[in-house]
Amino acid sequence: MTDTVARSSRRDFLPFSPPLVGEEEIREVIDTLRSPWITTGPKTRRFEEEFSAFVQAAAGGALALNSCTAAMHVALACLEIGPGHEVITTPMTFTATCNVIEHVGARPVLVDVEPDTLNIDPQKVAAAITPRTRAILPVHYSGHPAERDVLEALARTHNLALIEDAAHALPASFRGKPIGSGPNPVAFSFYATKNLTTAEGGMLTASPEFLEKARVLALHGMSRDAWKRYDQGGSWRYEVIAPGFKYNLTDVAAAIGLWQLRKQERFHRRRVEIVEAYTLAFGAEEALEPPVRRPYVEHAWHLYVLRLRPEMLRIGRDQFIDELTKRNIGTSVHFIPIHLHPFYRKKYGYVPADFPVAVSNFERLLSIPLHPGLTDQDVSDVIDAVLDVVQTYRR
Repeated sequence: MTDTVARSSRRDFLPFSPPLVGEEEIREVIDTLRSPWITTGPKTRRFEEEFSAFVQAAAGGALALNSCTAAMHVALACLEIGPGHEVITTPMTFTATCNVIEHVGARPVLVDVEPDTLNIDPQKVAAAITPRTRAILPVHYSGHPAERDVLEALARTHNLALIEDAAHALPASFRGKPIGSGPNPVAFSFYATKNLTTAEGGMLTASPEFLEKARVLALHGMSRDAWKRYDQGGSWRYEVIAPGFKYNLTDVAAAIGLWQLRKQERFHRRRVEIVEAYTLAFGAEEALEPPVRRPYVEHAWHLYVLRLRPEMLRIGRDQFIDELTKRNIGTSVHFIPIHLHPFYRKKYGYVPADFPVAVSNFERLLSIPLHPGLTDQDVSDVIDAVLDVVQTYRR
């Protein structure tokens, strides 16, 4: 290791995005484990109610599920999207977004992304609509809301559903309206790395009428869930009215979520502070391109995606990541575009050049640590390490 690297290295490794779980969550979980109800029950219902209020959804407008993937799958199933149908989405996402379209037998139709936000390009969405199109499924990439007013207008004009993948988008707003506040289905993720975690979990927001059907499909298609059947005064009788799924969230997970939700405003303030420090440090460096934020959005800042300018450096993205690892800084890449994965490449005959904006940005981007548990020293270490790599390998 060179002297330059040694000067910029931490003693211990800084993980990319560990969860921040406090004593409140631990006590709530213990309380649940000591209660007579550990699966879907009263705490899950309370979590749904508090989440619905937090994103300003309609009363009864949230359904807790075991993942964001489940939320998107249930939404597609409720809309009766299936074989012969198409759903327009983005290549710049985790595979779950497209997998659920495959699960219902429909075809995911990919369109390229905007070069600044890396969100789905509404103009390309408009050009991709066919008589077989049934829905548009945008992803709010890294926590920056997609152009949902334009997408909503397209959906309305062509009689399409708008399903939002909001795995990154808590708490985000578009033109003053929180993501998840509308009547259309919106899927949130509570995976371990997300802004709110339940270890594994998710939430579907939508109109109460939509969620009535979704709630049935999410638990085997039964007319009564376990809480209603086994709680005092409940009946053992139930009917299966659809071939549903096993997608319910447990009270143990909801116990974590209740306190994570109550901490969201504090968590978000800290994320914004870190983002401001990063952008101040990297904004003047010509070899780096910090993320953008359009003036009419509230960015959730789930990710801080830093893009390299290859013409300014003697190394590429992969070696840049290796150099940060040597300096004890954890990173990730969001995402390998969908059309580069073997399943989608082979099934649909994609080549990398099909979506040039997604591919060209993928090749030069990396995500650096951004979570509310970072100390000021951690943030300084990340900044020093990134700038040191740039200085060491500048052309």
